[in-house]
Amino acid sequence: MLIPSDKLREECGVVAIYGHPEASKLAYLSLYALQHRGQESAGIAASNGERLQLHKAMGLVSDIFNADALARVPGSLAIGHTRYSTTGDSALLNAQPIMVECNKGKIALAHNGNITNALEVRAQLDQQGSIFQTTSDTEVIVHLIARSREQTLGDAMADSLRRLEGAFSLVMLTPDRVFAVRDPRGFRPLVMGRISGQAAHRADTIVFASETCAFDLIGATYEREVKPGELVIVGPEGVHSRFYSAQQPQSSCIFEHVYFSRPDSMVFGRAVQASRDAMGRQLALESPVDADIVVPVPDSGVTAAMGFSHESGIPLQFGLIRNHYVGRTFIEPEQRVRDFGVKLKLNPVRHVLTGKRVVLIDDSIVRGTTSKKIVRMVRDAGAKEVHFRISCPPTISPCYYGVDTPSKNQLIGANKSVDEIREYIGADSLAYLSLEGLRKAAGEGEERVYCTGCYTGKYPTNIVDVESIAPAMATGD
Repeated sequence: MLIPSDKLREECGVVAIYGHPEASKLAYLSLYALQHRGQESAGIAASNGERLQLHKAMGLVSDIFNADALARVPGSLAIGHTRYSTTGDSALLNAQPIMVECNKGKIALAHNGNITNALEVRAQLDQQGSIFQTTSDTEVIVHLIARSREQTLGDAMADSLRRLEGAFSLVMLTPDRVFAVRDPRGFRPLVMGRISGQAAHRADTIVFASETCAFDLIGATYEREVKPGELVIVGPEGVHSRFYSAQQPQSSCIFEHVYFSRPDSMVFGRAVQASRDAMGRQLALESPVDADIVVPVPDSGVTAAMGFSHESGIPLQFGLIRNHYVGRTFIEPEQRVRDFGVKLKLNPVRHVLTGKRVVLIDDSIVRGTTSKKIVRMVRDAGAKEVHFRISCPPTISPCYYGVDTPSKNQLIGANKSVDEIREYIGADSLAYLSLEGLRKAAGEGEERVYCTGCYTGKYPTNIVDVESIAPAMATGD
């Protein structure tokens, strides 16, 4: 039986390494740091300057890569990918990187996001004779590159990217080069860093990753974001950058700051920890409550709860303890235990909760099923009152830009009022952070503009084939 989940899920993390004798090991460590972005499959492709080698499998990074596996992907260049599937196939055929040999040579590609016109482009390519091996939208990119009439790989890549709509941050590997790209609106994060050459004969190592937390583990220094619409090419000639698309209004995913990204990362040029602390503080200003303790729903509610506690003056207590060693499946006793799945993950601290008026802080409510069980668990542990505070607005609409979101009829925020949700989850009070408060807390301004489609139902791009994207094709993840 699968452990029930009531969270939105990010679709993947990507990494690229150029110019290090142990590139695959650095990619492996980077994927370890990005494991929170995808836990169903992972892979690494590496080059020794002449040929590409690939190793990928289903499972966690630690299950897939050992010394023997890493020895099979030698070289000084590497890219890596860790993945969640969406409603498309969760199977090895869709695991990444994808590696092909075409008229542009041998290439490997890894992608985070969702190409919203993938079905349309794929149909055109099918008519032109392309044969697809996967159900992933990432393979569309590979076929476009192969069919481009441009002579150089950089030009072919730019030509192909201009045909795509939606969200994509991707890395690509050839025998002697690494490519890094963001879509023109910058939906998904991608950052560039550097490891200084420690020997006189070795140049600096250039690295790319979905989040800066990957740099911390491998000793890389953050330099900058890959800019929206930018194509960065790292090769024997050095680092070169070009913009393959005209500038478009920025639409970075605000949920990266609410939940997806690790709090120790810099995402879209802002510290995630600072955003979440500000969300908690703003929530306390907008929706104060007379209570005895603030309790975070671990782990995603911790930083916002700290901000709420600091602003309100209500002490923070860890009244829920998370079990970090729960796998994706479990065997339930024959005599069913109520809320068994949630109890596997969370356990209340009774002496902290008994007789207290509790403010529970979480990052979101998606379907409401888990929130209902948590409220019941806290009451059963002796809490006198349970007040729920959410550090973002109600999620009322699906995301089409690389996030695993339930359909609208499954989103409780789209189908019930706040008071009806409060009644459903059994809380004494319920309040969400306002959209204006969220934008402010996440540092929106001239240099940073967010996509908030999941909270408003208003999307920054034309959504193509929205009814058929999910069932027909796996996103690039």
